[in-house]
Amino acid sequence: MLSEKKLFLFDIDGTVALGDVLLPGAAEFFQEIKERGGQFVFITNNSTKSIADYIKKFRQMGVSTDPQNFVTASTASASWLRQHAAGKTIYTLGTRSLIRELEGHGIRVTTDPDTQDISFVLVAYDSELTYKKLTDTCRILQTRPVTFLATNPDLVCPVLFGYVPDCGSICQMITNATGQVPHYIGKPSTDMVDIALRENPFSKEETVIVGDRFYTDIACGNASGVETVLVLTGEAKKTDTMIHTYSPTYIFDSIKEVKKAWKN
Repeated sequence: MLSEKKLFLFDIDGTVALGDVLLPGAAEFFQEIKERGGQFVFITNNSTKSIADYIKKFRQMGVSTDPQNFVTASTASASWLRQHAAGKTIYTLGTRSLIRELEGHGIRVTTDPDTQDISFVLVAYDSELTYKKLTDTCRILQTRPVTFLATNPDLVCPVLFGYVPDCGSICQMITNATGQVPHYIGKPSTDMVDIALRENPFSKEETVIVGDRFYTDIACGNASGVETVLVLTGEAKKTDTMIHTYSPTYIFDSIKEVKKAWKN
């Protein structure tokens, strides 16, 4: 039952916030989770910000957090790269914040396409995207024996006025040009859920994923064996046929409605 959940794994964009605006009921929900002995962790595929950036963002929205409240696509990518690409050079298409985060985890990163020993290409949601970055990435993929990686398959990112292209859309452009398809590291991969469970004293039965996307958030929960909540403030709509494909455990109009159901 939802009322028995202790560990809440929240998506951010379209779930608890739109841009830099927290959705109604979210702050009160976070506080009540802590007051009842639980924990909330944000598991986000948005790699444009470091954990330090997210702590600042939430502070500006009136919510106090610390590094234990976040598992991002950046940290999941760093974990994957440490395991599978230790010592290798990673050409990265992403924000400066993402690059700092990867370097902080000991990953060898370059943004120079002429670096000689590039072994992997990592593409991320990039709010600083330029056509030169796309061209350089396509050139490396078509002229070097490299492995193509991406942080997440999300096609769009919800913002106040609607949507903007996310990593999945950027990757589609690159795939159309090169014929190469990336391996995606973020949700629906179970890595972020595994990290959150390792770092918190709660079972899968006490855990729930709350998100706005079928093919990332809900699919991640299904793959992880964790119950899911779909909210309708982001990409998913109640009329989507994917409801039957992914079958979220619960569906609510908003995070405020999730809080009400949990309390009752």
